Amino acid sequence: MYQKSLCLLVLLALVISSPLQAAERTLRYRDRKPQEYKLTARASKIDPRTKEHPEIDYVFEAKGKPQDVEHAVVDTRVKPRGKLVIWLMGYNSQLFDRLSSYGLHAIQVHYANRWFSKVCRENPVGETCRGNVRLEAATGEDYSDQVSIPHPDGMKERALQFVKWLAKENPQGQWNYYLTPDGKDLRWEDVIMAGSSHGSTTAARFAKHQKVSRVVMFCGPRDQLQNWQMLPSATPTNRYFGFSHVLDGGWTADHYCRSWELIGLNEFGPIVNVDKAKPPYGNTRRLITDFDVKNNTRRAHSSVVPGGNAGKNAQGQYIHEAVWRYLFTEPVDKVGKPVPLDPGCEKNQRDS
Repeated sequence: MYQKSLCLLVLLALVISSPLQAAERTLRYRDRKPQEYKLTARASKIDPRTKEHPEIDYVFEAKGKPQDVEHAVVDTRVKPRGKLVIWLMGYNSQLFDRLSSYGLHAIQVHYANRWFSKVCRENPVGETCRGNVRLEAATGEDYSDQVSIPHPDGMKERALQFVKWLAKENPQGQWNYYLTPDGKDLRWEDVIMAGSSHGSTTAARFAKHQKVSRVVMFCGPRDQLQNWQMLPSATPTNRYFGFSHVLDGGWTADHYCRSWELIGLNEFGPIVNVDKAKPPYGNTRRLITDFDVKNNTRRAHSSVVPGGNAGKNAQGQYIHEAVWRYLFTEPVDKVGKPVPLDPGCEKNQRDS
């Protein structure tokens, strides 16, 4: 009789506590003056443990100007999606405005990412060199003998410290939602890793190591002589999304198509030209554009994100608004049908 009563009490406790726990995990704003908040702070001020690494161009000031300014945005007028975007490239205010309008929180962090032209310069470069440096820069853990990036200067810790600062400075934005109960880590399952070029490549490399909610890769990933793209992924493959212009040098040289196929994105649909299709683009993960960039390959590279090089119509409106929304908000469980590997995309570029 005692055991039956004990079991009933346990079941009752579970029934009662589950709704409470679910309510605690519901993100709602309590802002008397709902608005879009744009916040900035210096990484070196948020966390005094950070140090400069001039050998890889990671410094806090240059020519009298601060280099470690971090940016954040949230719009409490918009229903929150409960997802935090970590942007791994230079701050893009127009992109951030769109992210906040989608109901996303977004941050751009300053971490030791300027190593690209400083290390792994041997010819030919080793198969794991750049991938290992990327992982060390992202995690602050020892994965590479080419650099020495301590924990406080890696992306992971920089993002954590910034979110903790935001939770105190901007309680209206409910940034604490993305912290674990003990405050010692981010809840990575609700994090969207995103970036362009170098940043998109590191975003993808980190997502191989750490399970995240989604990966958005503009003009990337590259690392054409590396093999990390083939590694098992902690992040389910259907959560990776890519977008590139066909005149981008990374596309014409098969760098992006190679990475996309090695990651396994052909399992979720064919490459789709967004200028000739409508959302949801067959729920594919591989999107391209061929809008007119006047044969300017440099413009093509940066044309897939909001900004001066992006495509516009006769009225001056961006032509890829629907694409950007799709990349960041399309449900990841909606996928296209598998297609074969493209025999025209050179995967073994080391021997070619």
